[in-house]
Amino acid sequence: SKKCLSVVLTLLVPACCSARYNLALLAFFGFFLLYALRVNLSVALVDMVEPNISLAKNTTSNVCPEHSSTINVPRNTTGEKYSWDADTQGWILGSFFYGYIITQIPGGYIASKIGGKLLLGFGVFGTSVFTLLTPLAANLGVGYLIAVRALEGLGEGVTFPAMHSMWSSWAPPLERSKLLSISYAGAQLGTVVSLPLSGLICYYMNWVYVFYIFGALGVLWFFFWMWLVSDTPETHRSISHAEREYILSSLKDQLSTQKSVPWRPILESLPLWAIVVAHFSYNWTFYTLLTLLPTYMKEILRFDAQENGFLSALPYFGCWLCIILSGQIADYLREKRNLSTVCVRKCFTLIGMIGPAVFLVAAGFIGCNYALAVAFVTISTTLGGFCTSGYSINHLDIAPSYAGILLGITNSFATIPGMVGPVIAKNLTHNNTVGEWQTVFYIAASINLFGAIFFALFASGEVQDWAVSGYHLHRN
Repeated sequence: SKKCLSVVLTLLVPACCSARYNLALLAFFGFFLLYALRVNLSVALVDMVEPNISLAKNTTSNVCPEHSSTINVPRNTTGEKYSWDADTQGWILGSFFYGYIITQIPGGYIASKIGGKLLLGFGVFGTSVFTLLTPLAANLGVGYLIAVRALEGLGEGVTFPAMHSMWSSWAPPLERSKLLSISYAGAQLGTVVSLPLSGLICYYMNWVYVFYIFGALGVLWFFFWMWLVSDTPETHRSISHAEREYILSSLKDQLSTQKSVPWRPILESLPLWAIVVAHFSYNWTFYTLLTLLPTYMKEILRFDAQENGFLSALPYFGCWLCIILSGQIADYLREKRNLSTVCVRKCFTLIGMIGPAVFLVAAGFIGCNYALAVAFVTISTTLGGFCTSGYSINHLDIAPSYAGILLGITNSFATIPGMVGPVIAKNLTHNNTVGEWQTVFYIAASINLFGAIFFALFASGEVQDWAVSGYHLHRN
């Protein structure tokens, strides 16, 4: 059978030093930098605003004592301070997503026409350049800063659809979970490194260097990407003949040669809408925590800036480990245990969405037990890593040829939480009381639960008939 042949070819074509795994590794570093560029403002913002404006002294909820064990290290105070209130900060944090949402679907469409290499490369390059301009924009005024962040979003908006489009030509079906989990896990590790490192840079140097350092690294990555990567196995300069044939033969019945995009069947596809709902729901929790966790750690749990950075990063370290491991497990279950693709995608999505919802709500009810609060938020975010091998790569299962476009559609809807989530959360936490934060966690958990159930009911693991040339229906 085709599945047996694919397994045999997998054994004959080693993963180590292969072109497809080299692509996954370079993509890993690309997404590492993209998320470092995205989240560093969350930490720097705490240092950029005047303390009395940033988060006024919390008179109603200072039930948690200050930490007395912190070492008193001389702090750099040369950074410029701005008088931005909580609402303004919410708009600054959300502005990135106003650019991000615009380029999702165009990014997927352009990638399907010209390939993802140039699109992803220049997406990272553009984001890096605007990151380098962030301190200048902040000095010019809040409007300029919001504009620069929105332009960064424009650059990052094309990256995930472009990468999905590349994987549609590079990822053999039985290696999808592994390859995609490696490449996209870079986003989590970027968060892990960026949060504490940004905190240390702010503490010992000056918040402007947060943007200069990460921006420069992004420009450097761009040159490696352009030199070493190609859009398809056929155009790769150093791929082995065996690996090229293995990839092409494994995708033979899954790709479409038709030039026009079947927009109507795509938009009428219930399995696609199952991914849309799951993606939206997961991102509500993810973006709310991503942008506001440093604030929660500081204002409710009362950790100082250095502790704040490391403890804010801990949940994403757990998520990174979970993404890597779950990718291996998912492909093992499909290949060795003969579980259907749809079964694996649904199970991993349920674990990755219901688990975080439960522990997120629990995190709001443990008072000043710092260890338990950090543990619950960490477990919540860690379990979310299962979603990468769940709904997150399901686009490639149902329509490999149009995976970039599908991701553009689902990520457009999934960007809305990034735009409105932080603004709503900031509005709900004006006084920074424990009760206000419990409301934020409740909302996120409820949305997560709904998304998990919807995906479990309507998802598919089969290539849809509109996604292939003629009328093939290939079962994974």
